[in-house]
Amino acid sequence: MADRTPRTDRRAPGRVRLRRELTAEPGRLVCALLLALAATAAALALPLLVRKIITDFSDHRPLGTDVLMMCVAAVAGALTQALSGFLLARIGERMTYRLRIRLMEHTLRLPLAVVRAQGTGELAARITSDALLLRQVVEVATQLPLAALTVASTLLVMVWIDWVLTLATVVALAVLTVLVLLILRRMKANVTGQQDAVGRIAQRFTADLEALTTIKAYRAEPVAARALAADAERLRAVSLEGARLGALIPAVLTLGNQLAMIAVILTGGARLAAGDLQVAAFAAFLLYLLQTVPSVSTLATGFGRLQAGLAARDRCNELLCLAPETDPRDPGPAAPTPLPDAPSVVFRAVSYTHTGSGDAALRGISFTTARTGLTAVVGPSGAGKSTTLSLIDRFIRPSAGSITVLGHDARHWPLDALRARIAYVDQAFTLLEATVRENLQLGRARPVDEGDLVAALDAVGLTEDIARLPQGLDTLLGRGSDLSGGQRQRMALARALLSEADIVLLDEPTSQLDGLNEQRFRAIVAELAKTRAVIVVAHRLSTVQHAHHVIMMSRGTVIDAGGHATLLARCTPYRDLVASQSAPEATAGAGPALA
Repeated sequence: MADRTPRTDRRAPGRVRLRRELTAEPGRLVCALLLALAATAAALALPLLVRKIITDFSDHRPLGTDVLMMCVAAVAGALTQALSGFLLARIGERMTYRLRIRLMEHTLRLPLAVVRAQGTGELAARITSDALLLRQVVEVATQLPLAALTVASTLLVMVWIDWVLTLATVVALAVLTVLVLLILRRMKANVTGQQDAVGRIAQRFTADLEALTTIKAYRAEPVAARALAADAERLRAVSLEGARLGALIPAVLTLGNQLAMIAVILTGGARLAAGDLQVAAFAAFLLYLLQTVPSVSTLATGFGRLQAGLAARDRCNELLCLAPETDPRDPGPAAPTPLPDAPSVVFRAVSYTHTGSGDAALRGISFTTARTGLTAVVGPSGAGKSTTLSLIDRFIRPSAGSITVLGHDARHWPLDALRARIAYVDQAFTLLEATVRENLQLGRARPVDEGDLVAALDAVGLTEDIARLPQGLDTLLGRGSDLSGGQRQRMALARALLSEADIVLLDEPTSQLDGLNEQRFRAIVAELAKTRAVIVVAHRLSTVQHAHHVIMMSRGTVIDAGGHATLLARCTPYRDLVASQSAPEATAGAGPALA
């Protein structure tokens, strides 16, 4: 059945689990924690050393040993803190790397309909900004317990110095904690809103860049810019709310710190005047208070960053829970052996409806294509021709009916094995951002030698064009070095020529070919059709005339099938379609698109 909504699997083992990610490198994590504990211990020792130095000053004792110990503690604390931070950064970067690899591999395995529904910009946001937000969870997850330990240890030492001052400090910090928690409750939802807004603007901007030629041709820059501005305004509004929440936290921290300092100074001054507290002890207590403030700030800001990371984790898990076409960890059933005398493709009462559409794109179509030879699929625009090719390659799945490929039900073929038997040339003649050599060998189990590559390029008339590229076959296509539309089309045909597939699907392959290159195309197709099944969505009358079998489609149904001459004699819609192209060909030498 066709998928109406993206499928999910909440038990998917690929979901992001923070505990598993944090413990992926236990050795480095333990080392980082031990170094952080050493830095905390050194920080706790400094105020006690200051207290001893003040006492030694008062008693006129030598200070050399105390000063040396204080310097050693300060340097050791700084070094261990730096090393701990570096190790945590390394763990975080490796976690981000693993997450991005997982997200990208999973996205590439999603069904085409799901990817289009999600949007390329939205998916790109998961790989970029969401992964960066998750990166900070490593630091936060280690900083929070260490900060809590520092605060607890400091409070214990402060209780030992003077419990009354400690009580005043705790009351002030409690007020601070309540205020911060109230702010943090709103931060996670805001971060999720910001990331969603980032995804929307990235999606629209990506789509506009892909359609930039059309935008410029129709002077639609103002229209596109207004839509982008509206998305940017939504992002600005939600980000501004986040900025307000973010600005409140340091303000509340500053207020809490000042309240704690005022309470301690007033209480300490009274106790000093009453003789219940020594100056050295009061100085040490103030140092501990000043040392506690950054730890409390770390706790407050850390919880805010943790909320952002958890929101990013949830968004990444939403993506990872979308069911892929195939699970690379599951080998599935063994690939069947093609039956030697079976047709290449058989459709039996196949129907299909696009997601979100109320009308069926295909309605109970049935046809058979021979094991070898050229089959042309023709019909007016919207007849369902390209949808038919997509069903053969299982980019989409039928709502009803069955499809047999090389003698076996398509559902019984493992997806990789099925697509290894099929070469597909899409309407856009898509090439990867890779070298010419890599593009020509896509899908092959074994590399092609140089002679075969050159022969394929020569067959499509691209030898000289590729030779003029900066690095020839090793030129990276895309961005700086790209091919024209016609050259990309011929490259895609060369790739099909070099494939090891039993079935070749060509979706309007002659739309950008001139007369000479169309002759080359017919020669290539004729060569392919000797040993393979070639199914082509026909664009020009010349393709139809040379086909062994023609399938005439209209409004999602097959209305007739047979040879060119047979259909001319008995199928009125086919005869009208041919007539509509024959007249322009007589005057212009080239016909308009049938599809």
